[in-house]
Amino acid sequence: MSEPAFQRARSAEAKQAREAAILDAARTLGRARGVRDVTLTDIASAVGVHKSALLRYFETREQIFLALTAEGWREWSAELRADLGRRTEATAAEVAAALAGSLAARPLFCDLLAQAPLNLERNVSIESVRSFKLATLKEVELIGGELGRLLGLDELRSVDAIATATSLAGALWQMATPGPRLRELYTSDPRLGHAVVEVEPRLNRVLGAYLTGAGARTAEAG
Repeated sequence: MSEPAFQRARSAEAKQAREAAILDAARTLGRARGVRDVTLTDIASAVGVHKSALLRYFETREQIFLALTAEGWREWSAELRADLGRRTEATAAEVAAALAGSLAARPLFCDLLAQAPLNLERNVSIESVRSFKLATLKEVELIGGELGRLLGLDELRSVDAIATATSLAGALWQMATPGPRLRELYTSDPRLGHAVVEVEPRLNRVLGAYLTGAGARTAEAG
């Protein structure tokens, strides 16, 4: 079922194009189905090749999604820093809202944030994990610079704030998107209504409390 456009890449440019097509397919499927339910065969079918052809470009299904997670970090970081960078001052509540809103607006990234430590990092080479961690660290440092400038957070507290935001966003997204059977259960029994959460409001509340407790400027302190 191989298509002429997907013959084995013979140049660096062609290889990049093949990898981009694979990532595009995985991205689309991940958004539609959830990362956990997308298989290598699904991605291969969407691209139009046998799954063995994909392994010429990526080690495993997990490496494909880990690459998308790194991409998500770069895109989220750039958007958040552009927002924060336009501000000459901000309160803890305002920064919390910016963090929560920017993460909630990226559901695939939230899904990937939950999946990365659970399984994506566990079925790739050590070098792939190293590359991913270094890419993430770079973005954490850049975002931390803005948190330090606006809120006076030191490096440790900035890292803690970002880790809290991203790990909680991943967990809350999973809670907010149960499968059809679980959603029916939760909505049919009033006692279980709390099981389905809204990501942005809860994330905003938790981050606001953390940033205020970490000594960031409050509305009163200006």
